[in-house]
Formats: sequence, C-alpha cells, structure tokens
Amino acid sequence: MDLHSLVAIDIHVHVEADLHGHLSMDDELLEAAAAYFKAEPHHPTVPEIAAHYRAQQMAAVVFTVDAEMATGHPTLSNEEIAEAAAQHPDVLIPFGSIDPARGVSGIRAARRLVEEHGVRGFKFHPSIQAFEPNDRRHYPLWAELESLGVPALFHTGQTGIGSGLPGGRGIKLRYSDPMLLDDVAADFPGLTVIMAHPSVPWQDAAISVAQHKANVYIDLSGWSPKYFPPQLVRAANTLLRTKVLFGSDYPLLTPERWVADFAKLEIRDEVRPLIMKDNAVRALGLAGS
Repeated sequence: MDLHSLVAIDIHVHVEADLHGHLSMDDELLEAAAAYFKAEPHHPTVPEIAAHYRAQQMAAVVFTVDAEMATGHPTLSNEEIAEAAAQHPDVLIPFGSIDPARGVSGIRAARRLVEEHGVRGFKFHPSIQAFEPNDRRHYPLWAELESLGVPALFHTGQTGIGSGLPGGRGIKLRYSDPMLLDDVAADFPGLTVIMAHPSVPWQDAAISVAQHKANVYIDLSGWSPKYFPPQLVRAANTLLRTKVLFGSDYPLLTPERWVADFAKLEIRDEVRPLIMKDNAVRALGLAGS
C-alpha cells in the first residue's frame, strides 16, 4: 500500500454482501438500518468497495460482524473477505469479526485469520453480539489479540441496527457503553482499542477514556460531521488530535458525504491530515507496510 498516494484511510467500512449473494444480516435489520441513516439499501461486495475507494484515492478497513450466535443469521466468511481484500492490497485492509461467545474456537480462529489470512484487526459490536467487553470470560480473546499485535475495534453508543423496531429487536444499548472498554484498555495495555462512532449518549465518557489511555482511539464513523457533539469537535481539535480517526460507516454513510461535511467543520488545518490519515497509520501499524 502506497500511503503517500492516499488522501485518507477510512477505518470503518462494512461488507454487507459476499460474492455469493449472501447478506450480513436479515432483511428486517438491514432495512431498519437504512431507514435510520435515510439511505437507499445498498450492499456492495468487496471488489465493488475497492473500486469505490480507489476512485476516491482512499484506503478502507473492511469487515463484517459475526452476529450469528445472537441473531441466528449466518455470518459472512472472514476468510472470504480477507481473500477478496488481498486482491486489492492498494486500497483494502481486512479486519475479521468473532463473537466472543465462541470461546476457545474463536480464539483459535483469531490467530488463524491473522497468521494465515492476513487479517489486520478485529471488529466487535457488543450490542448486537450481546456481551459486556469487560466480562472476564472474554479476557482470553483480548489477550490473544494483544499477543498478535492487532487492534480491536468496538462499536460504542447507540446503533442504527434494530432502530425503530419493537424492542429494538432485543438489541441492548448498554453493552456499548465506552466505560466498559476502560477496563479492557487498562487490563491489556498492549492492545490497541478503537472506540467506533461518536458515543452518544456517553460522549464525555469516550473522550475521558481516550484521553486517559494511550492505547485507545476514537473513530468518527456513523455520523455526519455536522451532527458531531460539540465536545467531540473541541477534543478532536486539541487534546485528542492524535487519537481521532476518520471513518464513514459505508455503505450506510458514504465517504464522499462524510468528507464534504467534515470540510465545513471548524477543525484546525494542522489537525485535518491527522484525522484523515496519519492517526490511522499509527493505530493500524501501517508505517512499515
């Protein structure tokens, strides 16, 4: 990957469809998410994502969410996503996703995905996967990721998945409180933790954790920048200028829309390149790539 030729690295891109036509979630959840984001349902494959980002001169971190145990819907293959991403190494960075409830088999899968399939990190969604990140039962998985030297990206705050459905389809927001990740970051100081999204209604907590823990970052995906909480904008401009990462949440929010709205935000000129690319290079360990 030629980092110098890239204008940005999008840390948060979902693969919602594989090359066989299978989708990452059932129709009801996908339609509810599209309605929440006021977006047309759109499920690009890995090659289509690569083409989209190549045209933007951007790289993208791509992943699915392993929610099969919680939802009953078959998860997309981590291996297939990694292999497809490997065909586009100039613009794609593959992450895996493992439900912590998979236990020892999930730990073994994590090592295999990194060592045999080139996966560079892992995505977790505590609300959809229904787990508390600081539950000691999941610590062996965090220890494995720490030993592998790959980051863990956790959804935080509210979610468009299940939004507006009766009972939110049983999805509980409390699992995505960023304070639960403070324990993880403290107990695994060698593990890079990325808190995804403006963490509404816990934005102040997320800022505190990212400021206090050197191994914690915040990605700005899932929200148009024009809706960012003001305290997040202040922190990104100052004390968290090296800890905040560009992310879109594509395909629900396009990088083009995110960047256009970000351009109107009062962000210092010297901070913009940090958010758009430089911080991600450090967080993902890409400098030697």
